Amino acid sequence: MTKKEATFEEKLTKLEEIVKKLESGDIPLDNAITEFNEAMKLAKECDAKLKGAEESLSKLINDDKTMSDFKVEEA
Repeated sequence: MTKKEATFEEKLTKLEEIVKKLESGDIPLDNAITEFNEAMKLAKECDAKLKGAEESLSKLINDDKTMSDFKVEEA
């Protein structure tokens, strides 16, 4: 049975929980290192997801069904 991948929101919540633990200072060093490594992994995954979303949201579908970058024209 394969484990279902956590959603962006679940990863962000877990990241916030880890940060709170680390900030509290009430965690043994070995555990802090493990938690820090997990936090870094989650941060990278969340960053990649946000960058992917940003890229897809910055595209427009033209009338001829091609895609182009979205650009704001200043007056």
